[in-house]
This record gives sequence, structure tokens and C-alpha cells, in this order.
Amino acid sequence: MNDLTKGFLLLTVLTAPILSGCAVKAEQPLSVGEPRSTSANTAEASVSVSENTDDKLVICTPHDADPMNAAISLFMSEYPDIRVEVLAAGTGELIEKLQSESAAPTADVLWGGGADSLAAHPDLFESYICANNDFIDAGFKAADYKWTGESPLPMVIIYNKKRLSEEGISAPKSWQDCLKPEFKGEIAYCRPSKSGSAYTQLCTMILANGGKTDGWDYVEKFVKNLDGHIFESSSKCHKMVASGDYLIGITIEKSALTYRDDPNIGFCYPTEGTSAVPDAISIVKGCPDEKNAKLFVDFVTSKECQAEQRDDWDRRPVRNDMKASAALTDLRGIKLIDYDFSWAAADKDEIITRFDRIFDASGS
Repeated sequence: MNDLTKGFLLLTVLTAPILSGCAVKAEQPLSVGEPRSTSANTAEASVSVSENTDDKLVICTPHDADPMNAAISLFMSEYPDIRVEVLAAGTGELIEKLQSESAAPTADVLWGGGADSLAAHPDLFESYICANNDFIDAGFKAADYKWTGESPLPMVIIYNKKRLSEEGISAPKSWQDCLKPEFKGEIAYCRPSKSGSAYTQLCTMILANGGKTDGWDYVEKFVKNLDGHIFESSSKCHKMVASGDYLIGITIEKSALTYRDDPNIGFCYPTEGTSAVPDAISIVKGCPDEKNAKLFVDFVTSKECQAEQRDDWDRRPVRNDMKASAALTDLRGIKLIDYDFSWAAADKDEIITRFDRIFDASGS
């Protein structure tokens, strides 16, 4: 059984309760081949489902279980006649799936994943100007409307304060700090080919540390400090730091925030600058249920859904008529780099290949 087959079977498992009309208890979605534990505060919802099984929506998503299930439950409460199926996996795996079935798509939307990862595959998606377009700034949507941002995501360095204190090591504040000898083999990072967020992190590190040419010097030193350790699932990065298996990790702000009540965990916005590339949503080209796909894009960018995701899960709203939650640092207070979407999208294959070559050459 290959990875894509494993991921596809997950769709059936997740939707079985929906098809039966029973109460839906959210299961933690899998990054393909990587089981995760279900969090203690997993959402549960009773869902009314139409018996018209032809009216459905198939959603591909790399989102974490709780916010994903909360949004989908809210959507289903508004559109109870639409049968929702979910395929949860990493962004890279989901894009591979969409590529493999591009001649006859089974999915309708890709919800989540960095906008640069979606922008790198324009042939997979349809242009769509969503109903909330006027409330989304130009920097958070594609010029051709093949993707629409739904939540800006700053990249951060997460660290285990307890372990750092025990070993007498200062907490990192910058990308350069990740190169310190004390962090060799202690950095949790995901392979960029497997995760949209890890790819964005790679591009961010390059641009923040010398640019498209000189930034690769930083990458070579960073890879050397990984000391052969790399993950196939981005969710592992923050979890392995939280468990104390690694001192520091590269992750997204929303993942780091899940530990905001844990006194042993901290995170920083690197002083050289970071990115805030949005998670995005796109309609799959030639999808079976385009009408429902458009409804879902409109819903995800609606004030109702954006407020729920902000208030319950601390996700940053993409809408310019809404503020982030009080738990988040205002984007204006974070040093942001000039993230080059065009370069990150057009050169993605080359960038990933070059990273893999550096990693392989490091003796890993």
C-alpha cells in the first residue's frame, strides 16, 4: 500500500459517521503514513445529513483536526444537504494526489497549505473570485484568483524552555541562533517536499539570510546542524519539541500557540525577519461539485467562519475588517521579510531538489 493509498483510505474512515447521520466525533487527521494522537479537546458535533448522496463536497486539507472539524461542522450546520468528505494529509501528498488524478478529479477543494505551494501548481486549480473578495487585501490572494488566502501564518522558532534551562542554553532569538553548536542534532524540521509549511520555512530562511543566492550558504549550515534528523510530517516538529525530544524546532505560529498555557514551551519571531504567507484555499480544476466548492470557499472566508477560527483556535483572520485575537502579536509588531511569491512558486521544484541534494550530501 503506497502513501497516497493510505491517505485516500482515511477519507472513507473520516466520512463514515457522516454518511450514517450519526454524531461526528473528529478524529485527528493523519499526515500520510504518520498516525497522530487525538487531542483531549477534540470537537464533537451532531450533524443532520441529507440522504441525497449525490450532493457532496470532497475537501483535501492539511489542517489540524480540531480547527478543521470545527469549521466543517459549522459549514454542515449551514448546508445540511451537502455530504462532506475529508481527505487529510500533508500538503505535498495532497498535491501529488491532485496531480495523479488531474484527468478525472475526485476532490473539489484544497483547503490549507501555504499559498506559495498552491501557486506552484496553477494548472491544478480554477480561478474564482469569492464572495468576500472585497475584504481580502491583494497580498493575500492570487492575481488570477486561483488561490485565496484564509489565514496569514508567521513562521516561528519553538523551543523547550525546561530543557534549555536544564542544559544552561539561551533560548534562540534568530535564524542565526539555529546554527549554534549546542543545537546540533536538536532541531526539529520537516522535509520541504512533504509539507507546504516546511517549504515556506525554507524559502523564508533563504530570503531572511542573504537572499535567493547567498541564502543557500545559510541552508547548508542549517542542514549540517540538523545532523541527519528530519521529519516527514510537519506536525512532528512542534510535538517533538513539546515532548522534550528536541530543544528547538521550526514551525508555524498557530502550532506554537497550542502550547501557550505550557510554561515549558516558548517561541520567537526570528529577528532577521520572518514570513506571514497565508494558508490558502483553491478550487480543483474540473472538480465534480464546483457549486459546492464555491460555497465552501465563500464560507471559509466569511466573517462567521473567520470569527470562529479566531476566537476558538487563535487563527489569524485574513479579512481586513477583522482583528486578530488578543493572544497574538499584531503583524505590524513582527519584522516581516519581502516574501517573493513568484520565485517560491516558479522555482519550487528546483528549490526542493537543491535542498534534498544538500541534505543527502551532508551524510544523512
